Amino acid sequence: MDIRVGDVLVMKKNHPCGNNEFGVLRSGMDFKLECKKCGHVVMVPRLKAEKNIKKIIREESAE
Repeated sequence: MDIRVGDVLVMKKNHPCGNNEFGVLRSGMDFKLECKKCGHVVMVPRLKAEKNIKKIIREESAE
């Protein structure tokens, strides 16, 4: 799965604050995700994160 820094992930499960959108701060063997509502940062293993992704929102840059 192609997930890059700067993408917004819409997850199947909500964060405890009620939001289900997370920004990608770091990708690799695990992801560093930031909740878009409350700003809480979490580290999630890649396999667990990929299972819970519903949609990837990517801002296309004009190259």
